[in-house]
Amino acid sequence: MGKIDDFRERIDAIDVNILKLLNKRATFALGIGHEKMKAGKNNFHVPHREKAIFKRLEKINTGPFKNKAIFSIFREILSATLSLEKPLTIAYLGPEGTFSHLAGIHEFGKSVLYQPQKSIEDVFKAVEKSMTDYGIVPVENSIEGTVNNTLDMLIQTTLNVTGEIIMSVSHYLLSLEKDMEKVKKIYSHPQPIAQCRSWLKENLPRVKIHEVSSTSKASELASKRPFTASIAGIATSKIYGLNILAKRIEDSANNVTRFLVIGREMPQKSDKNKTSLLFSVKHKPGALFEVLSHFAKNNINLIKIESRPLKNKKWEYLFFVDIEGYYKDIKIDKSIAEIENSSLSFKILGSYPMGKEV
Repeated sequence: MGKIDDFRERIDAIDVNILKLLNKRATFALGIGHEKMKAGKNNFHVPHREKAIFKRLEKINTGPFKNKAIFSIFREILSATLSLEKPLTIAYLGPEGTFSHLAGIHEFGKSVLYQPQKSIEDVFKAVEKSMTDYGIVPVENSIEGTVNNTLDMLIQTTLNVTGEIIMSVSHYLLSLEKDMEKVKKIYSHPQPIAQCRSWLKENLPRVKIHEVSSTSKASELASKRPFTASIAGIATSKIYGLNILAKRIEDSANNVTRFLVIGREMPQKSDKNKTSLLFSVKHKPGALFEVLSHFAKNNINLIKIESRPLKNKKWEYLFFVDIEGYYKDIKIDKSIAEIENSSLSFKILGSYPMGKEV
């Protein structure tokens, strides 16, 4: 046991040093916050700075910790430090345990204040009315496509897209029951139901499916009603005390959801950025080609294009476009000016650090 005791003593000594260094780091961070206040700045949360920290740590990490573990540790250090300066408040599609909530924790850590909202519209309103600092909303899924409610709100809002979270999503069948054959009714949000359609048809073809506002709401209902189950994330099984009847029931192993972070200010440039635009074009041949040609001419990578019908005009469309780069970059700034000239309406939705899949 002598060698084990020696290792433990060394670990204890390292823990003391880690604690001292964490508090020293926090002191310097508070100093930065104090200087910002003196200068009249209130941007305590600086996304591009956080991304730079994570990128630098990835480069110098030699293990045995994997970069994902290092990210998790420093995510909480940054979150706890920020809470000393100014606790952030984050609106999300609730209740607790939804994928939007988990995406928020990944982006902001556990030391911020999370405020669940009943709808995507309510998330936008909470940020617009300064009830929260940021909001988290789902915008697209790799299987089921775009979340139209989010697109509709992006058309109307004055807020900016300030970040994105690309999260791998797994669905579980959860219930008070211990035997799947006893389940007579399943609750879930429409998106997970669609993502598990083939599995449900094969395994529970006669069970009634009932749509609700969120996966957490589904698990809450399943926790109160016998012979029912929810399709939800594993986190809700712990929150509501449910048994796991089946794991990873999504039809595709590559089930990824992209979430947007919305806020009131445009982020500063990061090392790798994405810019989201919205425009409409004249109803004439070649109008869309004319707009898109500006991207090709200026050598800009077009990542995504999505159309949405105009509600007040038949057969006319708004186009949502994601491009690679920051909106103040010379070639993008030039393209934006040209596109605005060629469009009936135009809006920059946001220019923000490009997310990585987690």
